[in-house]
Amino acid sequence: MNMDFKRKLPTPKEVKEMFPLPSELQKIKLQNDEEIQAIIRGDSNKLLLIVGPCSADREDAVLDYMKRLRGVYEKVKDVIFIVPRVYTNKPRTTGEGYKGLLHQPDPTKPSDMLQGIIAIRKLHMNVLAQTGFSTADEMLYPENHRYLSDLVSYVAVGARSVENQQHRLTASGINIPCGMKNPTSGDLGVMLNSIRAAQSCHTFIYRGWEVETMGNPLAHAILRGYVNKHGESHPNYHYEDINFLASIYDEKKYKYPAVIVDCNHSNSGKNYLEQIRIAKEVLHSASHNEKINKIFKGLMIESYIEDGNQKVEEGIYGKSITDPCLGFKKTEELILELAEIRRANPKKLK
Repeated sequence: MNMDFKRKLPTPKEVKEMFPLPSELQKIKLQNDEEIQAIIRGDSNKLLLIVGPCSADREDAVLDYMKRLRGVYEKVKDVIFIVPRVYTNKPRTTGEGYKGLLHQPDPTKPSDMLQGIIAIRKLHMNVLAQTGFSTADEMLYPENHRYLSDLVSYVAVGARSVENQQHRLTASGINIPCGMKNPTSGDLGVMLNSIRAAQSCHTFIYRGWEVETMGNPLAHAILRGYVNKHGESHPNYHYEDINFLASIYDEKKYKYPAVIVDCNHSNSGKNYLEQIRIAKEVLHSASHNEKINKIFKGLMIESYIEDGNQKVEEGIYGKSITDPCLGFKKTEELILELAEIRRANPKKLK
């Protein structure tokens, strides 16, 4: 086998015992969970806003960003519920490049998975402790979810993972909302099949155990655009796209039909400034179509302290080293504008 077994890593249980979540933070996290789940179920008319850096690359800048975000949240919490992105695992199309805090606690140094496991747990916990936000992360490695299972309030399964059996089955065994992105091909049938699988019960092998899951009724869709056979990006956030999804999102087959629109990636063609226009357009579509209004629950926005992105070696504080992000000043203006739009056009409950 062409694989060097370097060292045995601690189990999630052992890491949680080393870095336990205090009871007062457990209570805050539970309250956040209830708010988010009410939005997905349709019992709350707040807009769910999953916003933050493309990748959580350094703790100081991420915590700085989150504290600023908390100040904005206090101005809009009557109509918007914010879940900050603290994405610590990054899929790489070719396998090259920065793979996230889990792999490299310091992006300028080689991988250190042990320190990475500790770093991601401490970062998610520090965000909760210092801001009251519980977080969103991508479930890139299903086996690693339990390192953070008591901390994250929302997980996403990415476009390259959504067809994977282990991702689908693991999603069926978690008790928080799990967004299933459409695949890079844009095939909505693949995404909907993934949601059905995640909402169903399964028996499978997980971390060396035979496990049985109860199904996750909070699994739902994320529209993130797609890439055609020529490698060209195409959006799927327009009125017609969401309306079509609503028409095939059969309530008889799916518990709590829900969709989040990812404003970046192929929807924006990775033009981060387009996120501003896209977010407002989607809210406009929901306000003019009852079917869209019923399933539309929120937005994903990639945002950091500084506009754009950079190479790792540039070292600019608060600027993305992966996909380009909307700077904080523009993000604050957008969130305040989205709140005003929502107040003017409140969502009707189911």
